[in-house]
Amino acid sequence: MLISRKFRLARARMLLLLDELAAMQGGAFSLYVPRRMPPAAVSELLQGAWSPDLVPPDIVDIVDGSETGAVLFWGLPRRYLLLPPFPVEESHTADGYDTAPLRALLSSEFVIGLVLVRLGAYSVGVSRGTTLLTTKTGTGLVHARHKKGGSSQARFARHREKQIGTFLDRVCGHVREQIEPHARSLDYLVYGGARNTITSLQKRCPFLHQFDGRVLRLLLDIPDPRRSVLERAVSDIWSTAVIEWQEAGQ
Repeated sequence: MLISRKFRLARARMLLLLDELAAMQGGAFSLYVPRRMPPAAVSELLQGAWSPDLVPPDIVDIVDGSETGAVLFWGLPRRYLLLPPFPVEESHTADGYDTAPLRALLSSEFVIGLVLVRLGAYSVGVSRGTTLLTTKTGTGLVHARHKKGGSSQARFARHREKQIGTFLDRVCGHVREQIEPHARSLDYLVYGGARNTITSLQKRCPFLHQFDGRVLRLLLDIPDPRRSVLERAVSDIWSTAVIEWQEAGQ
């Protein structure tokens, strides 16, 4: 009986795991599933690789839910499903632990723009690989919601909306300052913070629309955009989600 565990590995640790797999001997199979592959096609690939009874039944659902595709290494004694941080673009199958395509993906020095924003705080940066090239972090005055009723509440709401607009326009200006010099070479854009605030910023900041086709992901677990949070976000962007299967009792 197979049991699974889930964890994430940072870029350096993931590359070490790939080294370990590449050095292993014995029967194994590698399968690279590109993003947006229909579930029926994923099932067909899996069934062509192994007997269906050897494949955990939830693999197809996990792969279907991945925005970047997946890489499956299946053998003895190591069995992994990897959801890489960047998109797998082509289907690929091979005997053994064929780690080369994933290693090439993780070794790429992608240029990534990061826009982290919540009402009253922002942090913007551009990284090449896991190194930040430029950053800008700051705050802006946005009052909390007014809980009293009546006309004073309406006046306060209008005042607050003006504060929000002013804040988002400032953030848009800083986004342009930081990202525009790298716009032509930018591979991906990552947003983080509060979903509603991000949506409002996108509406007020036409500059961002040119990157709509390069948005990599949305990081919603950003409690307070600061420089240290931006640095952690870069590391998170490069981390790989891992599911490992082992025989019960191992």
